[in-house]
Amino acid sequence: MEILAVNVGSSSIKLDRFDGSTTPPRHIAALRPSLGTTPLAELPTPALIVHRVVHGGALAQPARIDAAIEAQIEACAGMAPLHNPPALAMIRACRQRFGDAVAQIAVFDTAFFADLPAAAQAYALPRDLIETHGIRRYGFHGLAHQALWRAWQEHTGRSGRVVTLQLGAGCSAAAIADGRPRDTSMGFTPLEGLVMATRGGDLDPGLLLHLLRTGGLDAAQLEVMLTEQSGLLGLAGSADMRALLVDPSPAAAHAIDVYCQRVRKYIGAYAAVLGGLDGIVFGGGVGEHAPQVRAGILNGMQWLGVGLDTAANAAANGPASCISAAGSPCAVWVFSVDEATELARAGQGFLTDAA
Repeated sequence: MEILAVNVGSSSIKLDRFDGSTTPPRHIAALRPSLGTTPLAELPTPALIVHRVVHGGALAQPARIDAAIEAQIEACAGMAPLHNPPALAMIRACRQRFGDAVAQIAVFDTAFFADLPAAAQAYALPRDLIETHGIRRYGFHGLAHQALWRAWQEHTGRSGRVVTLQLGAGCSAAAIADGRPRDTSMGFTPLEGLVMATRGGDLDPGLLLHLLRTGGLDAAQLEVMLTEQSGLLGLAGSADMRALLVDPSPAAAHAIDVYCQRVRKYIGAYAAVLGGLDGIVFGGGVGEHAPQVRAGILNGMQWLGVGLDTAANAAANGPASCISAAGSPCAVWVFSVDEATELARAGQGFLTDAA
């Protein structure tokens, strides 16, 4: 009943083994190879392999990977160029290593946001284009936001109105009310929203038209710029927040300020969407390990009921820490994001059906 959870991100590979016979699945072992490698030879043959797949288009529910599902993942690669191609490569590597007898399941990162309110899903574009091309705000990092919401409930015993922040190489925010997403920062692709390591997030689409007309860039060059050369890297020459935090240059300080400003703006916007906030939750590599960034994001948010405990914030380094001051109307927590267990939970349903 062993489940292998495979999470190929934009900057990492995570392989986690679970015992699928327990509820919740019991973690057995973790492997963290370098990006670009496929270290499967040393692993025992599992009963099931579950893959995080960032973009499946209209596909939302977990699905057994067959030729049609694989073709759909490949068809969406242009909308998630940093994620879908390496995920496909890992799917094929697993098939080569373990054979067709081991079922592989795709769990889509958009699933958590499949039922966003219609107003939060929509782009104000011509309806015929929307219908022809399946244009909507899909949302991403769904596994991470679901895991952060689950951690909030388990550690606080509360539900309520929460903004979850997944801050890593990719960054996104979600507005969640009683477990239901009401809005999220990423949209049709994982380019929208917050400033990220190499992605710039929100920008004026007129700027892209300007660059196409007068900047000497074609669509392929724009894609490279938007996915690989922007964000923190574009502003300060480094995609590594740890390096920027110790860099004394004005460019590094400016990049961090832009990063924090964008997150702060989304928190305020989502407080309006939710009608107030009961909690703010940080996760991801930056969210979990960078107290200076957390403090920068929350600076000046006392109006929202956020009171930061400076000492608790400085000490918080996972897996679960409350960093808000005692009596703060809006609680602030830092959690380790457990996407692997969310993948294993999804896989359990397939093992049960097959039994």
